[in-house]
Amino acid sequence: MRKFVAHALVLVLAAVGVWLSVVFLYLRPARAGDGSAQVIQVTAKKYEYSSAPIHVKRGAKIELKITAIDHDHGFSIFPVPDGANSNGPAGLVFTSPQECWQLKKGETTTIEFLAQTVGTYSFKCCHVCGLGHRGMKGQLVVDQ
Repeated sequence: MRKFVAHALVLVLAAVGVWLSVVFLYLRPARAGDGSAQVIQVTAKKYEYSSAPIHVKRGAKIELKITAIDHDHGFSIFPVPDGANSNGPAGLVFTSPQECWQLKKGETTTIEFLAQTVGTYSFKCCHVCGLGHRGMKGQLVVDQ
């Protein structure tokens, strides 16, 4: 009888251990520091980006998903904060850096980066989209 109780106890403890592993390793909430990305939805339409200014936390991995609503647009952002030395280290580290991301009408373009330096980063449309094109701007703010 003692052997049966001992085996049953071992099985129960093993089951509890497996359950705790599942709960703590797989079902925990996503955080910026654990490799998961913060997804930010933005729309681009005649001479404006929605959700600007965009605020993110330093150290966050970001997926910026931009959808052009009315016609083609572009998205350009410099990887160093406004006012910083342009030859300095990048404050935004992109997975696939480009000078100008093309935003096709009706499609969503995903821009992934790590926000590693506090500051304000201005962005603009880099695809001539009409008379108000030069005013199509926004800001990304990396907060402490």
